[in-house]
Amino acid sequence: MDCLPSGCDKKALKRLLGCYILHSFCIISCATNLDPMDLKSSHAAPVLTDPAPINKSRLGIHSSLLPYSPQRAAFSPGLLLIVPRKKTGILDDFRTSCWLDAMKSSSPPPKKLTKDEYSSSDADVAYNAWMAKYPSAIASFEQIANHAKGKRIALFLDYDGTLSPIVDNPDCAFMSEAMRAAVKKVAKYFPTAIISGRSRDKVYEFVGLTELYYAGSHGMDIIGPVRETISDDHPNCIRSMDEQGKEVNLFQPAGEFLSMINEVFRSLVECTKDIRGAKVENNKFCVSVHYRNVEEKSWTVVAQCVNDVLKDYPRLRLTHGRKVLEVRPVINWDKGKAVTFLLESLGLGHSDDVLPIYVGDDRTDEDAFKVLREGNRGYGILVSSVPKESSAVYSLRDPSEVMEFLNSLVTLKKSSAL
Repeated sequence: MDCLPSGCDKKALKRLLGCYILHSFCIISCATNLDPMDLKSSHAAPVLTDPAPINKSRLGIHSSLLPYSPQRAAFSPGLLLIVPRKKTGILDDFRTSCWLDAMKSSSPPPKKLTKDEYSSSDADVAYNAWMAKYPSAIASFEQIANHAKGKRIALFLDYDGTLSPIVDNPDCAFMSEAMRAAVKKVAKYFPTAIISGRSRDKVYEFVGLTELYYAGSHGMDIIGPVRETISDDHPNCIRSMDEQGKEVNLFQPAGEFLSMINEVFRSLVECTKDIRGAKVENNKFCVSVHYRNVEEKSWTVVAQCVNDVLKDYPRLRLTHGRKVLEVRPVINWDKGKAVTFLLESLGLGHSDDVLPIYVGDDRTDEDAFKVLREGNRGYGILVSSVPKESSAVYSLRDPSEVMEFLNSLVTLKKSSAL
């Protein structure tokens, strides 16, 4: 206490320590591009359940999927920040505060401006500038079609907010029959996969089409076509049979986390049961805590509940989406890697005549956008009615425009222009 400024007491010391921790974290997170929400706490018919493996299961976590070296404790650039386990106090308050800030920043006002409102407001300038950077995929369709000539299109789609509207109750996120027909038609002409944060079974329940490939849990649960090289190269990929007796590859890189995720799901259900509007969803290899229907004044309670549960699971991390907190395993896997895996499974991974297109609306889709942009391989299309930064190339306003874009691809293919 002698080194404190004159008149400084224990409360002042606590504030100083809080500022020091915040300053230190900001330095580390800026240097490593960390998101505060990413803190670790110290064409085959689908199947509704996992099929029985033909060969011996090898669902251990391969070292290449770990974001850190098991033998080394030293920090190296690009790895996730490992926060030492501390007693509850300033650090826990800081985590909760970070999560709360992220919850607010990822939850813009629900009101969507119409085109007329945009043209009559100051937002018109900003929106037009954003559209110049991320032009409409419909308005730019001729350009996309020209680039696609002589190439094989592979299509990847998110579900919520892309094929279906965002709704208050996640169990009621149904796609329209018109959208289902559009997806069915596009899958007839192009290899098509849905990559969602939902469980694979839940996505199939919503979509109900056997012409597609499905990847659930942000790509941590994939049913794909059988290729020998895929099974050999990925220790977490096993040969299976689907319900129609067709041979498929089942890829679950986070298989060993299943029991842990179930434990956390039960704990979060118990912890949030008294928070009005909160809903916890088990997506098999990740858990989603929806706060869309929770009053904003109670968001702190939601964040604290998640923080309290995750303290005992250092191998899990927290990310956030559109009014949802998601608990996920700490492995080096995301939607971008799922796209790469599916392209390889389809035999399209190393071909110059392939044009992958990924359509999605959420921040978790950014990993897929980055893979396509950095490899100069295809197009990411962001679904958004409001300006926001993205690694996508084009944009669409909402699911209705997504459906129009899909139908345009089918029309283009039928015209033999591809």
